[in-house]
Amino acid sequence: MNPDFFTIIPARYDSSRLPGKPLVDIAGKPMVQHVYDRAVEAGSSEIVIATDDERIFNVVTAFGGKVVMTSGDHESGTDRLAEVVTQLGWADDTVVVNLQGDEPLMDPDLLRLVANNLHQHDEVGLTTLATPILQREEIFNPNAVKVVCDSAGKALYFSRAPIPWVRGNYDVSDSSALPDTTQPLRHLGIYAYRASVLKQITKYPPCEIELAESLEQLRALWNGINIHVGIIDQVPGHGVDTEEDLELVRLAMS
Repeated sequence: MNPDFFTIIPARYDSSRLPGKPLVDIAGKPMVQHVYDRAVEAGSSEIVIATDDERIFNVVTAFGGKVVMTSGDHESGTDRLAEVVTQLGWADDTVVVNLQGDEPLMDPDLLRLVANNLHQHDEVGLTTLATPILQREEIFNPNAVKVVCDSAGKALYFSRAPIPWVRGNYDVSDSSALPDTTQPLRHLGIYAYRASVLKQITKYPPCEIELAESLEQLRALWNGINIHVGIIDQVPGHGVDTEEDLELVRLAMS
C-alpha cells in the first residue's frame, strides 16, 4: 500500500505564451482534467485544483473535481500551494505533491515516487526528482535546470548554468562529448512538501540566488531546508508551454 499523500494542481488562466492553457482541448477534454486524471491514477488521497480564475473554477466543478479559488497576487506557485493548505486546514505532517496544471502526460508512478521519498526521509522538508543529461546541448540550455547533490542525495545547488563545471571539457567549444568524470543531472519540476514546510517557505522573503537564477526552490536551500533529489531514468511526458508543445501532446494522446 502506498503511503498517503495529497495533490495540489495549480492552474492559472493567464499565460504569456498560451493564454487559457488549462482549458485547451486535448482529445475531447480540457487539459486540466487530464492532469487531474493523472493524480487520480497515482492514488492521491485528496486532489485539489488551485486557480485564480472563475472560468477554470467552473470547468473543474463541471467535471466533478475539487477546486479552490486562490489569490491572483501570488508571486510563486509555492505561495498558491500554501494558501490551499491553510484554507483547507491540512495537518502540518500532510505530504503534499505539487503537480503542474500543464503536465497531462505526467507518469502517475512519479507522483507516488516523489511522495514516497518524502515519507522515507524525515530529515528533509521536500523532495524532487532529476534525470541524467544525455545530450551535451542540454547542459548549456538555460531552460534545462541542473542540480548537484551530495552523497546522501540532498541538493547542494540548482542552476540554469552548467553545474558542476567540468574543466577541460566544457571550456572546449568544439567538443561534442559528455564528461566522463561526472554525470550531469537535469532537475524535473515535480515536488512533494510537508504542509508545515510549505507554510514556512512562504514566510521567507525571496533570496539573492533565487532572484538571480529565477528558481524558487533556492529559497528553501538558502534558509537551511534540505531537499532530497530522487534520480530516475525516464523523462516525464511532454509538458505544455507553447502551441507547438500542445500539438505534440495532442498527437501523443490521440
